[in-house]
Parts: sequence; structure tokens; C-alpha cells
Amino acid sequence: MFWQDSPDCSKGLLPAALSPLGVLRKMPSPQTMTPGLELQSPKEAEEPQTPAQRTRRTSSSKEPSALHDDTMRPGLGTLRRAFSRASQRALAQVSKEDSGLLWRRSYSLFRSFRRALDEGPAPGQSQVAIMPEVSSRVKDGVSWQASSGVGPKELESKAEGKSVADLITERQLLAAFEQLRHLETRLVAEKASHTFEQDPTAFARRAMDLCLHYDGLAAEIGAIVRETLGPDGVDAAVLAQVAHVVRAEEEAHPASPADGDFLCTPRRWRQHWEEAVQRSAQERVRQAGAGGTSGAEEGSSGLAQLLAQLGGLVRHDLQKVRLEVQPAYAAAGFPAWEAYQSAFHGAVAQTLQELAQDAHGCEQLYLLLDWAANVYGSPDFLGSPGLEQPTEPLPPLLAPDVWAQLERDYTSFLETKITGCFDSILELEKSRWVAAEAPNVLQGFYHVPLSIDVHMLVAEHVKAGGAISTELEATTLQICARALGLFVPRFEKAFLESKAVSEPHLGAYINACEELRTSLLARFPGTLEELEKPLVAATCSFQKHLLQDLQRDMQPLFRVVCTKGWLTQDTLRPLMDKVLAFAHHLEHVVRPWAQETLQEVHRYVVREYLVQVLRPRERFRGVERVNSSQKMNLDAQAISDTFQGLGSEAKWLDQAIPCVAEILGETYKDDIQRHLETLIQSYPDIRRDHILAILALRRLGRRRNHSLLQHAQELLKAVAKAVNSGATGPHVLFGEIEVPTSMDVLITCI
Repeated sequence: MFWQDSPDCSKGLLPAALSPLGVLRKMPSPQTMTPGLELQSPKEAEEPQTPAQRTRRTSSSKEPSALHDDTMRPGLGTLRRAFSRASQRALAQVSKEDSGLLWRRSYSLFRSFRRALDEGPAPGQSQVAIMPEVSSRVKDGVSWQASSGVGPKELESKAEGKSVADLITERQLLAAFEQLRHLETRLVAEKASHTFEQDPTAFARRAMDLCLHYDGLAAEIGAIVRETLGPDGVDAAVLAQVAHVVRAEEEAHPASPADGDFLCTPRRWRQHWEEAVQRSAQERVRQAGAGGTSGAEEGSSGLAQLLAQLGGLVRHDLQKVRLEVQPAYAAAGFPAWEAYQSAFHGAVAQTLQELAQDAHGCEQLYLLLDWAANVYGSPDFLGSPGLEQPTEPLPPLLAPDVWAQLERDYTSFLETKITGCFDSILELEKSRWVAAEAPNVLQGFYHVPLSIDVHMLVAEHVKAGGAISTELEATTLQICARALGLFVPRFEKAFLESKAVSEPHLGAYINACEELRTSLLARFPGTLEELEKPLVAATCSFQKHLLQDLQRDMQPLFRVVCTKGWLTQDTLRPLMDKVLAFAHHLEHVVRPWAQETLQEVHRYVVREYLVQVLRPRERFRGVERVNSSQKMNLDAQAISDTFQGLGSEAKWLDQAIPCVAEILGETYKDDIQRHLETLIQSYPDIRRDHILAILALRRLGRRRNHSLLQHAQELLKAVAKAVNSGATGPHVLFGEIEVPTSMDVLITCI
């Protein structure tokens, strides 16, 4: 028998005990199975045989099995060698999975045959077995001529004298399929005519040969798909034949027969072709970075190189599919482009998910997210406008849960990284303090790199997050806001504790905080409001220290006010010189804070001047009191002119010193009440203690003082109501002046 002479079928493809060969060997040979039947001529095979003729042929061919084998060997040698050449390439590529599938298919087929042998066909009805769906990757060395009883001329008549095996080997796929289809149709017809009622084993042998040839043809289709994207490629004519053969098989076997005949069952070669495309894409994708160190082991650079190789390989292969493979399949209406793109998409997704499991650190996680979102997801990933995306959207490259986990891991690492970046900025500023580097003047303002460093840090990470997704951008912005909110107080404390505190540095950091507050809030509206509070607090702190330094220098100069020497000397000049020098620094501070600071200096000068007036070290009487009043008016005018020249907008301070001077120098006592009214109405924060101190300096007598004080109290109550209702401004001047209770004040009250 042919099965005994076929080395391929009994070695490696089917277990010996369960293969059709092994079982058939144990079965008793029917009387009709003779060498004469197997080697009959085409003419004899076509002529109908009567039962008598079949009986005579059977009775005359009873010979020992050894003689039967010897008779088969000379005729099968050439056929076996031809078919073996056709199957060597496919057999070399068969995987363990395909072998198992083929074994299951053969075993299932044998069970059907065994059932046919045991039960026999019913009268008028053919006995069939359903052919299971399996992988078609194996070409077996089974010769149709040796097992079907059909002569060589019949198999060679339609293909220039070539057998089906040779046609498959030479990849004349359509011609091979046409012959197989012809033989299949003939075998079905013979089965329907009850030709095999007396010899069911012959039908089993011929059906198995036919199925194995179909499997060989399917295996050749898989091999063609495998070689399509290889370095040598496949000829376009062969690809076109693949498409035509698949379509021809679908037309030949549109649906499973109603009687369950396995021979005419659809073989689903389109599905087999798609699976082959998927395996080919997986093999190609696995070549990216093959043999090298994984991206996780080499770090970010290794992962970046691996992703670059992966992108280049996928782009190259899909370009080849679109420009070379797709046109070859298009003639048969085959959707090669969609199938290949879907296959590569799935292979890339699997590879990327494996890389995600081994990714560590902020950089590697971002590389994966960025490659998936911006490189692979880019419309021009394929590098040509003609290589469009599929009509139906592909599934996400990474599963939603995998993508969400990647983003969570990335943001966790990012939070630590951004905190470390702010620490580096602080250390960089400290190094400048130690080196005593003075701030630069850029576009007329004190400038330090702090603002630029923070802006670049926030903008860089927020932009990177936005390149991945809107959600990641918002999360990154929140991380930056929290980190900056914690950084500002630490930076403020470190600077104020350093030895670098000076007017230029304080002005520069006021500018930096204001720039961060305005620009960040303007650039990211509705997201960074929480930063305004720490930035304003730090700015106010720097401004406070700026004023404290000035006040510390000016405080001793106020002690000469309202002294004997003050009446004859220009004691105000040193004070104004200090103000002018300080104002020079304010010219390099941004206007909102420069104006506010200048007004604070203006208020401080007026307030400290009044403190010396209300708590004089010496008392003036007579002419000296009048002279002191005139001196105060001159000083008030000088202070007002100086600050007005510097640009101070605190004009509400100009009336304070002149009002007190008018009360002290007024010769017509009835007008003192008018001056008190002006003072109280101009400065609602004045208190009863301040009125008493002013009246004590004037020494008007008990009755007049009592009348003026009573009238002042009524005015104070009216002003207090106006302040509570918001009718007057929140200016504070006298409220910060403490007046001690002295004996003169008590006498004035009495």
C-alpha cells in the first residue's frame, strides 16, 4: 500500500498508533483492493464496471501482501520523490501547533471512515463524514495516482503533464486547484453512484489523498504569505493566484452540504490566509530589536532605539503591502491592505504591552506613551499620503486599563521628578547667593533666572503631557501647581535666611514672583488659582523686608524732629536722600509693587514725622511754637514735593502734617475747631488720644479744650459710622501711631 511507502506521513506528522496508516494496516484488506485497480489506465478508470467484472478482477488478484508491496514500489518511487520535493519546504516550516491540528484532522477523518466501514451505507444514501476545520500547512507525499486508481495521463492532462504535487511545488496554484476540484467532483459522483459499496476502504484512501492535497495547497498559501514580506518577496503573479484560488475555493464550496459530505465542506482558506498574515506580521514585529538587550535593561536609550526600529520596520512593511502586495490582490477584490494593517496593529499592540510590563522610570514610561500616541498614532506614520488609514477604526493600541495604568505610573514618577527639579532650582539659586552674583537689569527691571527656570519646567512637562492626552496634561499641571506651591515658601525662607538679602535681590524676586503669578495664570486659566496665594505671600514678604531695611536706616534721622536744633537746621535733607536712593531701586521693580512700595515709604515718612510731633522731646511756647508750626509746613511741602516727583500716588497723605501745624500755630483760637474738623474728616482712623495729644501741645486752657474735645468726639462718632458703612477709604495713618498718656494730657482732659 502507498501509506507504507510514504515516509512523510508516518514520521512526525501522525502518531503511528492513531494515524490512518496505522489503523488501515490493522484492517482486513477487502478483496477488491488489488494492485491492478490502483494502477489502472485512464480508459479503464472511466469505463463503468459491472459487478461481475469487479468480482473477476478481485478473484484473480489475490496475492500475498509482500508481493503487493513489491508491485507498488517501482511505480511509486518517482511519484514519491516528486511529491517529496513539493513538501520539503512546507514541512520545514510546520510548527508543532500545525502538526497537532493536522493529526486531529486526520484522526477525525479516520473516525468517520471507520464508522462508514462498520455501519455501511444505507440503501440509496451515501455514507459521509464531516471534515473538521484545521490548519492547512502540510504538504504530504501522497500520490493521487497511486491511491485513487486514476492513471498519470488523467492528472497531467490539464497542466502540461504535471502532477498536482508538481503544480503546487511550482506554485501554479490555480491549475492545481482545478485538478483537485475535478477529482473531488468525480469522487463525489462515484460515491453517489455506490461505486464503493463493496470497497469502502478505497473511498477512504482516495478521500484522504484528496484532503492531503488540499492541505498541501493551503500550506503553500501560508508559505507564500510568509515569504511575501521577506527580503526576496514573492512575485505579483503568485500573489494574484493566491487571491484567485481563495476566491475559487469559496465559490466551489459556498456552504456545507445538507447531507454533511465532508468533501464539499468549505475549507475556509480566506480565514487561513488571514491567520497566515497575522503570523507573518507577528514574526516581522518580533524582529525589531531581536538579539539585542531589551529596552528595560538598557534604559531609556535602549527602549527608544527599540521603538525606532519597530516603527521603521512596521512602516517599511506596510508601505510594501500598499505599493506592491495590495495591487496584486486587488484584481481578485481581496482586502489585503485592511488585513495586513489589522495584523500589524495587533502585533504591535502585543509587543507594546510586553514592553509596558518591563518599563521603569519616568522616561521609559513616557517613551511608550509618546510612541503610542504621537508616533504610531500620527496620520503620517506611514510616510506617504497614499497610505491612508483603514476605513473602519482600529481598536486601541493598548487596552484602556493598560493605558490608564501607564499614565498612573508615569504621573507617580513625574511627581517625584518635578519635586527634584524644583530642588535643583533652589540649589542653583543658593550657589548664586554664595557667589554674590548681583541680579541683572533686563529691559529696565531686576532679573534673576528663577522665573525662566520655573516657566520652562512647568511648560515642558505640561506640553509633554498634553502631547499624550488632555487628561494627562491636566494631571501634569496639577502636579506642577502643587510642587510650585510647596517650593515658593521653601525658597522664600532659604533666601531670607541667607546673607544675600539686598535691595536688588529683593526687587528681583518680587519681579520673579509677580511674573510667575501673572503669566502662569494667564497661560493656564482656571487651573493655577491655588498658586496665587503662596506667590502673593512671598512677594509681600520680600516687600516687607525691603521696607524694613529702609526703615532701619531712616529711623535714627527722625529723632531730631521737634528739637531746638530742628528749628534752625535742615534736618529733613538726610531723610529725603535716603528716600531718593531707595526709589532708585524701585525703578527696577515692576510697577504694581514699585508703586505700592513707594506709597508705603511715603506713608512711613509722614507717620514717623507725626510720631515725633505728638511725642516731642521738647515743648515750645510762644514764638518757638509759632516757628515750629512754620517749620512743619515747610517740611510737609518738601515731603510732598519729593514723593510727588518720584511718582507716589498717595496724595491723601499731604494734609496730615499741615493740619497739625495749623492747630499749633493758629493765633485765632476760634479757627482751631475748623482745623480739627479737617483733620478728623481727612483721616478717619484718628482717635481721641491723638486729639488730646494735639490739644496738649497747644495749651488752650481747660474750658476751650473741653469744648474742642467734646466737638471732636461727635465728629469721631459720625466718621466711625461712615467707615463702617464703607463711605470712606481704608487709609491708615494715625491708627499706627501710639500716643502715651502723660501728665500734660491728663491736665488737658481735666
